[in-house]
Amino acid sequence: MTRTQTARLNTGLKTLRMATIRKSYREQADLARQETLSYETYLLELVEQECETRTHNRIQRFLRESKLPLEKNLDTFDRKRLPAKVNGLVSTLLGGDFLDRSENVLAFGNPGSGKTHLLCAIGQHLIHEGHRVLFTPCNLLVQQLLLAKRDLDLPRLLKRWDRYDTLILDDIGYVQHSREEMEVLFAFLSHRYERGSIMITSNLPFSKWEQIFKDEMTTAAAIDRLVHHCVILELNLPSYRLEHSKTRRKGNVKPAEGAS
Repeated sequence: MTRTQTARLNTGLKTLRMATIRKSYREQADLARQETLSYETYLLELVEQECETRTHNRIQRFLRESKLPLEKNLDTFDRKRLPAKVNGLVSTLLGGDFLDRSENVLAFGNPGSGKTHLLCAIGQHLIHEGHRVLFTPCNLLVQQLLLAKRDLDLPRLLKRWDRYDTLILDDIGYVQHSREEMEVLFAFLSHRYERGSIMITSNLPFSKWEQIFKDEMTTAAAIDRLVHHCVILELNLPSYRLEHSKTRRKGNVKPAEGAS
């Protein structure tokens, strides 16, 4: 190509935001000539490189905006600890179909049982499948909702969260809140009902959720919205952190003198 043609091509690729093709088309053209590839094969190679780069960049962007703790993933979660029924449900959730149905996921269990780790791991997997996920501790979400309400900006905040296929709400009920704070939490749950998925972890069984929503009627309404379309994961497991701590202590104990 002439310099003028090269400049026009670079300008066009820049306008179309095809940075990967712009960077590699010369090298791929030389390779195509050496291997006598057809024009179509050469073009296919460029397009596939562009698509791969865009997919990678999109996943990285989704991971950053998700605020997920990236160390909590499927590789670092021991699924062998899970009951067989829960393990089967997890495999189904990893398929992501529940997002299309706006179904919720509720993970119950004792502190340290792995609820947060499991939902974060599922969330990361879903991002790699092309979905958008947002992770937030419940108390932080409540404060954001309360601030938006005071600024008369609550509808816009709720609409902004609609862009996410699911929100992971960690430790609902862990911190006790005022009635006003629980009212905005209920408003959030009502807004997401049948509009988008919510994934929730809690140490409290439903029978104790009146501690969260302060009165029986609001509690019943909140639970009804969550369980209408939902998957419940019951992680009645010993604390992983406690087990890990015991294992580490045992490993650090020096054998008695004379022990073989």
